[in-house]
Amino acid sequence: MNDTIKNILLWVVIAIVLMSIFNNFAPQNERGDQSLSYSQFIHAVKAGQVQQVMIDEHIIKGKMQGGQVFRTYAPSDTHLVDDLLANNVEIKAVPPEQPSLIMQLLVSFGPMLLLIGVWVFFMRQMQGGGAGGRSAMNFGKSKARMLEEDQIKVTFADVAGCDEAKEEVVEMVDFLKDPAKYQRLGGKIPRGALMIGPPGTGKTLLARAIAGEAKVPFFTISGSDFVEMFVGVGASRVRDMFEQAKKHAPCIIFIDEIDAVGRQRGAGLGGGNDEREQTLNQLLVEMDGFEGNEGIIVVAATNRADVLDKALLRPGRFDRQVVVGLPDVRGREQILKVHLRKVPASDDVIPKYIAQGTPGFSGADLANLINEAALFAARMNKRMINMSDLEKAKDKLIMGVERHSMVMNEKEKKMTAYHEAGHAIVGKLVPEHDPVYKVSIMPRGRALGVTMFLPERDQYSASKQKLDSMISSLYGGRIAEEIVFGWEQVSTGASNDIERATELARNMVTKWGLSQRLGPLAYSEEEGEVFLGRSVTQHKTVAEETSHTIDEEIRSFIDRNYERAEKILRENIDILHSMADALMKYETIDKYQIDDLMARIPVRDPQGWDDTPSSHGGGVKSDEFKDSKSTEKSIGETARQS
Repeated sequence: MNDTIKNILLWVVIAIVLMSIFNNFAPQNERGDQSLSYSQFIHAVKAGQVQQVMIDEHIIKGKMQGGQVFRTYAPSDTHLVDDLLANNVEIKAVPPEQPSLIMQLLVSFGPMLLLIGVWVFFMRQMQGGGAGGRSAMNFGKSKARMLEEDQIKVTFADVAGCDEAKEEVVEMVDFLKDPAKYQRLGGKIPRGALMIGPPGTGKTLLARAIAGEAKVPFFTISGSDFVEMFVGVGASRVRDMFEQAKKHAPCIIFIDEIDAVGRQRGAGLGGGNDEREQTLNQLLVEMDGFEGNEGIIVVAATNRADVLDKALLRPGRFDRQVVVGLPDVRGREQILKVHLRKVPASDDVIPKYIAQGTPGFSGADLANLINEAALFAARMNKRMINMSDLEKAKDKLIMGVERHSMVMNEKEKKMTAYHEAGHAIVGKLVPEHDPVYKVSIMPRGRALGVTMFLPERDQYSASKQKLDSMISSLYGGRIAEEIVFGWEQVSTGASNDIERATELARNMVTKWGLSQRLGPLAYSEEEGEVFLGRSVTQHKTVAEETSHTIDEEIRSFIDRNYERAEKILRENIDILHSMADALMKYETIDKYQIDDLMARIPVRDPQGWDDTPSSHGGGVKSDEFKDSKSTEKSIGETARQS
């Protein structure tokens, strides 16, 4: 509100200055005056028609014999007064008006003040100088916000699913509360802790819990708040932040998204960023420079630790790197209990079953799941959330929103039904594949149909047999279309399946060493980002003959699994037809109906079934297998989408 008033006053002052200057220089013209040219005026004087005149510098105002008022502009005429006297015209003269001192100053310095005012205004907008009551010229000051003890209510009781990470930071909080306990054995307070993990796993929430538990001054700032358009501003803010922290030590400084300022120096094609690198240099010096900052702990969070400068990660700066990964089934259950405390839930809601059906979900995903379930319940005017609401919310998050407005013709719908049935049957019959949970031909998101596979447990690695089975199931939809409709009628719906199956086979050959012919060697190219300068300076060459062998091995992996999937579908063609008919009738079938179809039992009508926790384990999208670098995510994290 204060910033709005200041901006309004600034524009009012600018308007007043402009109006004053305009009025001072604008010619005055009284209403009713007749404007004459100078030639007409002289002719009227010589004709004796002018009664009197008043001369104000070059402006002449007068009255005719008939009483008509006129005005004219007189050039420098030395004979004017003689002509007036010769024709008996009464002459009045007005001395030059001296402007007031204020007006003189306003006219002299008004334009300069106006330019300064406009410059200050735009500087405030660019630098955010108005925030927090700072003046426009104080943008070199730190933007870190200090939180008092009673300002944050979040504690470690509100953080779940990351017990190991919580233990690391609990010890830091304990050190701040009772440093003598550790110092008597020669222990030193850690300089900093870097929280690393995928987005949504609770890094910032954990930092808020540290502030709630520590009961010491807590400074919070984002990494992007340091970097500005002027070189040296970020470094100045770092210095100012640590100066403030020293005055309130012991204290904690939390820097969110530190990768905005902590990226590797001197890398990339376009040279370094002087402002960002100077800011990083100042941060390195403050954390572990010549002068120590005793009693100040820096806690930072990032989901891109691979781009951080190595000097920032060494002991003495960030002594501890706390990994906040995706929660396991037990962690997901604890997170769900925390969020379910905030909403009214019925007795049939059992967090254990929801956790089992959501492998690969982060803490933010689970919070969103509870929120979506609450919205579904509110639309139905329910007073409590039950398990069916959670199932609907989970299907929405996993498969996308149902697109009821999208109408497919009968041929497209039938082809989609056979496509999804092909995925389900092959996935059901190949070894080590995740169980089929739900099949739907209801358009959701960008997919015309979805086959969802549910991992029985969290998985962090996969065998060669499991990977082969995944390739086979990916081709199940394409093969089903070809068997039923013929080669000429095969659609483009399998484009994503083919792409993912090919990438999976390529990774098996070039990354994971699962080819007997090529052996346990890595043939894949470096994956460093261009802006880090890695892909430019490092090249991994592969001989032409080896490259040809890689292509042959990838083709053999694909052909072998393609033939296996085709054999399975041809041997179970009756099940394929039955499942496609069930999908055409019900649009969505679950694992119990799929089991009946696989046993060649007539499918049961899902209408009127009770939604019990045991009958709904949940499911997740199976977009593609993630390589071993992202072991936080489970192998069967996602459901099949086509």
